[in-house]
Amino acid sequence: MFENLSEKFDRAFKVLKGQGQISEINVAETLKEVRRALLDADVNFKTAKEFTNTVKEKALGRDVLTTVSPGQLMVKICHEELVNLMGSEQVDIDIKGNPGIILMSGLQGSGKTTFTGKLGNYLKTKKGKKPLMVACDVYRPAAIDQLHVLGEQLGIEVYSNKEEKNPVAIAQAAIQHAKSNGFNVVIVDTAGRLAVDEQMMAEIEEVKRSIQPTETLFVVDSMTGQDAVNTAKTFDERIDFDGVILTKLDGDTRGGAALSIKSVVNKPIKFVGTGEKMDALDVFYPSRMADRILGMGDVVSLVERAQEQFDEEEARKLQKKIQKNQFDFNDFLGQLQQVKKMGNVKDLMGMLPGMGKAMKDVDIKDDAFKHIEAIIYSMTPEERSSPQIINGPRKNRIAKGSGRSMQEVNKLMKQFGDTKKMMKMMSNPKNMRQMMRQFKGMGGPGMGM
Repeated sequence: MFENLSEKFDRAFKVLKGQGQISEINVAETLKEVRRALLDADVNFKTAKEFTNTVKEKALGRDVLTTVSPGQLMVKICHEELVNLMGSEQVDIDIKGNPGIILMSGLQGSGKTTFTGKLGNYLKTKKGKKPLMVACDVYRPAAIDQLHVLGEQLGIEVYSNKEEKNPVAIAQAAIQHAKSNGFNVVIVDTAGRLAVDEQMMAEIEEVKRSIQPTETLFVVDSMTGQDAVNTAKTFDERIDFDGVILTKLDGDTRGGAALSIKSVVNKPIKFVGTGEKMDALDVFYPSRMADRILGMGDVVSLVERAQEQFDEEEARKLQKKIQKNQFDFNDFLGQLQQVKKMGNVKDLMGMLPGMGKAMKDVDIKDDAFKHIEAIIYSMTPEERSSPQIINGPRKNRIAKGSGRSMQEVNKLMKQFGDTKKMMKMMSNPKNMRQMMRQFKGMGGPGMGM
């Protein structure tokens, strides 16, 4: 996500490295690189110019503290302005009402139907709602079938009527169905339309007028860059939407849409889609996105994902097992499965400060843990609970049973042993305090910014 933009920002800040103070000359050189980075990311030209002018004004107006380098100060100012550019604060969707009604809009192929499923899943699992998804795309039969498949997969009811060709009538009937059957949120998936298609634009205006949604969302493919911003502006003039959804942010996106859309349309980005899976949906936080763009990672989101998979009672049991040196392959497997539930491994690694750049050219597949699981599943219950009994012949049998090499089995055994030792050490508060002191001494938390 935004690897190229992050790299170019990093290159721009290197101009100030080793400089004793901020001057008009070195700031101008740095901001020339920053503006080039923004334009390469397909950011609106006017937005890029205003951004660099604001940063320059703030940079030249500040004194550099002896404990902060000019480069660090420039990073801080750019971070503040990136946050402002993307909307300052996170904005929730409005699902109040009986039921709350969400209208989806966007171009053809922008990912509306997939996002409808993701949003339904989010409202059901994270907000405790009972959503009803409505298939109002009467022009693409596959869209109705697709939504039904997603609904079945997620355990969410889908309302459709293939005999009815009027999306207004379908939406109104769906809302009545929701009221009669206890659904508290209705998500209306509409047909994709081109902004230049007057008939289709008039149709979605009529749908909105007839159902009076509490929230109208515009779904846009972030890979289309500046075109996405121009399209959003046209749609907003017609239907006055409440927020933007950026899909396919995990693809080869340059970031122009995310950085430009708020300043051009003055509507907040509310969610971003980061993959094909139904849980690959993130609430948009401007400050966290600025962190990631500037290579600072996104530890807060990483912790939140971990907490979603965290079972307090299981954690207590695990801690006791670790303290008694009873951590086994069943526990190891359980931890792997929790990490898998948190999302794409490469995306998770990118949330760690400094790792985004390091992971740029590293290809980590979604099934990265598959061979480890195969090896563990090839063990007997006794071997999983008592790893110390695994000798040469047992390893040979495990390797054959899992279809992996003996070398891979030995490597996993070593990794397991190292993990067990580290977890045992970390369970001792005295050791943890010593590790933190060493970490700080090496330039960890508290150093620099």
